[in-house]
Amino acid sequence: MKNKLQKFTTQKIFGLILFSFISVQAQQFNSDSWISKQHGTVTVIATYGERNSMLMTTYSLLPRWEFTVAGYFYNEDDDFKTDDGYSTSIYAKYMFYENESKTGGFAVKLGTGLDPGYLDGNDRVDDAFQTFWTNAPITIPFFDNTLSWDIMPGASVTKNYGADESTIWYMTYSTRLAWYPTSPKWAVVGEIYGSAGDLNVKTEFRAGLRWEPDQYTNIAITYDDEFGGNYGGGFEIGMMLFSPPFFCIGGCD
Repeated sequence: MKNKLQKFTTQKIFGLILFSFISVQAQQFNSDSWISKQHGTVTVIATYGERNSMLMTTYSLLPRWEFTVAGYFYNEDDDFKTDDGYSTSIYAKYMFYENESKTGGFAVKLGTGLDPGYLDGNDRVDDAFQTFWTNAPITIPFFDNTLSWDIMPGASVTKNYGADESTIWYMTYSTRLAWYPTSPKWAVVGEIYGSAGDLNVKTEFRAGLRWEPDQYTNIAITYDDEFGGNYGGGFEIGMMLFSPPFFCIGGCD
């Protein structure tokens, strides 16, 4: 019974960390869009939620490229005064294609970085940066840009996973639909995401409102839960701030 419980807890924790580090430039939404920010832009994203919080910084150091460092902090016991662990991630993104109207396109991301503070003893070090992942954000606009559909298939491999230190492979999937009913500044957003393969985590859904008051600010509030489960992320609020272009390799245009 103890071993089964330990296995269940490990899978849940790993699943939570997995979906946290495939979260990207869409604040607390897991799905990403095709876009790489303007060369020289620095993006800072902060979220605060019932299950986890995040601090992420993205640097657009080269044209079409983004480089991101992120930290995720978990609240497993509903007590914000206790330390329930953390994970980190480092990844790069390259925008391969953008349409003429700059409302859709295709990109690829590659990343690594996993350091869950839940683990005891040497596992805190041994499991660090044992996961390598990739995904491909695709954005398709519809109905004169009143609908924007993001599709993000991916794949991951983790070395030395679990008590038997095996290597596991799994596919990840995430899709998001944003509806702008009256203005490009307001959107109703919904998404689903999950995994399949050696690691199977219950599919989750997330829905919320996103407000983009100007070109430098993006604010969202969301609610997240599992299909047929009770381990969802709950309510979360986030803010994304963009700088003017200033931080470039080789000088900004």
